[in-house]
Amino acid sequence: MFPLKKLAGWSEIMNSGGKAVDELIEIMDRLLGPGGCPWDREQTHETLVRYLIEESYEVIEAIKEGDMNKLKEELGDLLLQVVFHCALAENEGQFTFADVAQAVSRKMVKRHPHVFGDMNLKTSGEVMDNWEGFKEKEGKKRVLEGIPVMLPALMRAMKVQEKAARVGFDWPEVKGAVEKFKEEVDELSRAVDEAEIKEEIGDIFFALVNVARMKNVDPEEALQACNDKFTRRFNYIEEQLKKRGKKFADMTLEELDRMWEQAKDSGI
Repeated sequence: MFPLKKLAGWSEIMNSGGKAVDELIEIMDRLLGPGGCPWDREQTHETLVRYLIEESYEVIEAIKEGDMNKLKEELGDLLLQVVFHCALAENEGQFTFADVAQAVSRKMVKRHPHVFGDMNLKTSGEVMDNWEGFKEKEGKKRVLEGIPVMLPALMRAMKVQEKAARVGFDWPEVKGAVEKFKEEVDELSRAVDEAEIKEEIGDIFFALVNVARMKNVDPEEALQACNDKFTRRFNYIEEQLKKRGKKFADMTLEELDRMWEQAKDSGI
């Protein structure tokens, strides 16, 4: 095992960051202890899930905005969720924050023999192949094992397809993925009952993710960008209506569409 204490700057990390983490853990223990916060003491791993998701997305939002002060704050909120879960687990006699940190440290060292050992890996592709090899040795036998089912659907589809592609189950070129997408759209037009329509729409999404992946586009990011664009242009229409003393109900769809094109032409 690579001795972690030999890592550059380890002592400085322990003296500064380590003390700060210890302080946060002590605060959490106080909140959950006798005389602590009633709300915190009522929480469980399950009730905290929504907050873990919210904080994760707020971190992503700060990254997208390029706001480092906001990112620092949001990462702190996310760290608090980790500490909260660890405190609950420790109270149940399951594990501690130190156990979590030690486990991930050991895993990172073990899975990076090209950094902490003598293995020679030069490309990110080689690193990923080696990473999957480690997972197999650790007992993950199925190709698609380990993909969280609670991921947003587009992200999960991307992960599923990436792993399938890694073992050769993939279109040889993007043309095949595009044709499959068109095929699914045609099948939707022929669908009749509700269950069949739902299934075909799912197939369309999955096929489109495949196209995005082969075009090196993150489908989640692409859809978020589209959401942002739609919001900007819709807000433009709403602002124009307010200036004219109008409401959406006062306008025809054709008039609203012309205002949409105005927003588009103006670069909104």
